[in-house]
Amino acid sequence: MIVEIDEQKAIERIEKIARFLVERNMAVPAIMGIESVKPLNFLGSQVLYFVAPFAELIFNASEYQEFAALIERDEYVELLLKRLEHLDNEMHHEERQRARMLRKRRLNRFKRSLGRFFGKK
Repeated sequence: MIVEIDEQKAIERIEKIARFLVERNMAVPAIMGIESVKPLNFLGSQVLYFVAPFAELIFNASEYQEFAALIERDEYVELLLKRLEHLDNEMHHEERQRARMLRKRRLNRFKRSLGRFFGKK
């Protein structure tokens, strides 16, 4: 049984998937993976429908079918990518800023130590 998904339900699923991936710091690998197979999204959804009887033993049947219907349409895949990027920037912006500052401090400290080693100030 192939399920159609309405726009509101698709947006809710996209939000749930994006939050799941971003909270586990998997947004960048997910974006890379989705971008690399984006032209095959329809084929991927058909494969999901094909293995549905087995996958539904593990996953919630309705959520699984809704996900298969979601990745079938190009606009939902694009929306998922945009939402992943936005949430990742929103949730990890401060952490990345802190890491950038630490790298800059270490580099400056390294430059100063090299200057002392070569007799410069």
